[in-house]
Order: sequence, then C-alpha cells, then structure tokens
Amino acid sequence: MAKMSEHVSELRQLGDGELVGRIAEARRELLNLRFQLATGQLDNTSRLGAVRRDIARLETFKREREIAAAEAAEAGE
Repeated sequence: MAKMSEHVSELRQLGDGELVGRIAEARRELLNLRFQLATGQLDNTSRLGAVRRDIARLETFKREREIAAAEAAEAGE
C-alpha cells in the first residue's frame, strides 16, 4: 500500500506535458496488450487491468488540473 501512495504522489508531481505523454504511452501499452491477448501471446493477463487503472488514474489527475485551472480563471475574473 505504501508503494502505491508513493506512485500516486510521483504522478501528482508530473507536469502537464509529462502527464499527457504518460497517458499516450499507457494507451499504446494497452493496445499492445490487447493484440497479445488476441493472438494468444499474453502470459500475464492481470497487466491489462493494471494498465487500465493507470490510465484512469492519469486521466483523473488531468481532469483535476483542468477543473482547478477553470476555477482559478473564474475566481480571477
């Protein structure tokens, strides 16, 4: 559990560009895993769920930043 909180805090510190890059990288990995699953080459099927959760987590951080930026812009007006 401590390892996950370290991972999450590391992800929160990423810049916007890095965050988008990580999302794209995770989506490519998920695509490759799906191809491996379809062709019968995938040994560790639990990796599919882990990558999907990582994508969801990254998208959540991205959305939190979008909301915070919108609120800051609204408060600045």
